[in-house]
Amino acid sequence: MSQQTDTPVSGLAGQRNDPSFDDVHDELVWRGLVHVSTDAAELKELLAGPPVTFYCGFDPTAASLHLGNLVQLLTMRRLQLAGHRPLGLVGGSTGLVGDPRPTAERTMNTKETVAQWVGSLQGQVQRFLDFEGDSAARMVNNLDWTGPMSVIDFLRDVGKYFRVGTMIKKETVAKRLNSDEGISYSEFSYQILQGMDYLQLFRDYDCVLQTGGSDQWGNLTSGTDLVRKVEGATVHAIGTPLITNSDGTKFGKSEGNAVWLDAAMTSPYAMFQFWLNTADADVAERLRIFSFRTRAEIEDLERVMTERPHERAAQRALAYDVTSLVHGVEATDKVIAASAALFGQGDLASLDLESLRSATAELDAVSVDADSLGVIELLVLTGLSASNSAARRTVTEGGAYVNNTKITDVDHSVDPADLLHGKYLLLRRGKRNLAVVEVR
Repeated sequence: MSQQTDTPVSGLAGQRNDPSFDDVHDELVWRGLVHVSTDAAELKELLAGPPVTFYCGFDPTAASLHLGNLVQLLTMRRLQLAGHRPLGLVGGSTGLVGDPRPTAERTMNTKETVAQWVGSLQGQVQRFLDFEGDSAARMVNNLDWTGPMSVIDFLRDVGKYFRVGTMIKKETVAKRLNSDEGISYSEFSYQILQGMDYLQLFRDYDCVLQTGGSDQWGNLTSGTDLVRKVEGATVHAIGTPLITNSDGTKFGKSEGNAVWLDAAMTSPYAMFQFWLNTADADVAERLRIFSFRTRAEIEDLERVMTERPHERAAQRALAYDVTSLVHGVEATDKVIAASAALFGQGDLASLDLESLRSATAELDAVSVDADSLGVIELLVLTGLSASNSAARRTVTEGGAYVNNTKITDVDHSVDPADLLHGKYLLLRRGKRNLAVVEVR
């Protein structure tokens, strides 16, 4: 796992909310971050008033958070920049149960694994929040209050406020009840556990707002309802939209295409390329949600995209902003240098080993012996040329490159002294066909 810190990554330094909005609620609405909420007028008044405490929960169901979670982290950051106080909850107890999936029962992880993941996720959440000043954040773990509770106390003090008829109407629960898989009592009870979190944080910190994904709306309202029933108080919830592509497909770990926030699971280079490949139809929405650029800046990028779409200025801005937020400016600058070097616009030899490996991770790769470094053989082995004759034609026509050096001699063999970091070669045919060779 990559090392985490307790301070925000450098990409968050100097960020602020858009001053063109009267309050943070208006900005959240403009950015498309309020898909559903409790009473909008009351919520707007609450967020425009004195600082309040709010929370967002993250369950340790994997070793890292992903882009879906990043929506919540940046929403928390925007609220904190407006002066409100965040509580970052990593669910040491809810992670042991898991919220119900629409399709099938979750596989329960061991207590040791969940405890390890709690630490990893806490480190990631901490990087997006400030823990000093008037709006200082706090980290909390719901295992601290559920762990000591007996089953009898849970049923008497919390369970009695929940009605089964209401619980089975929750969208995910209803889907599971009507499926062949059904639903276990453990997952059915998840909404009670999450509701209890809100009650505990209301009592301990006067927490009056919870944010989460709109797919969690049933769990969010379990908390608002429980606080109202037990304490007679009105508290609020915001459900952010699920991020989907313009064709309706969703990205997230349950879809098998997760982009993780941990650099060891998704490299900064892969993160940058993911955003760089954003479709034109999606990029403006992504900039509103995932960047801190102002409305004026985003509208300018939209105009450039309309007038000169080939420049992909909006995608480049988005890729730079998000990769910097997640991994820091220095790592992002290395990614850009590596991207340029791959296609002959920079010095490959200047790339550090980690940047080189990240930049070439998705390329076709072969491993060869040190005595098999003839350029014709390498072009064929890597699949850049279909045959020896095709490889010779590529070389004689000036389309073959080794480590960005054009090769015009069909008998050329690579000098082992020219290997990158003593073991790698980058082969290129034409402008964009690349492969990497590892020399044994």
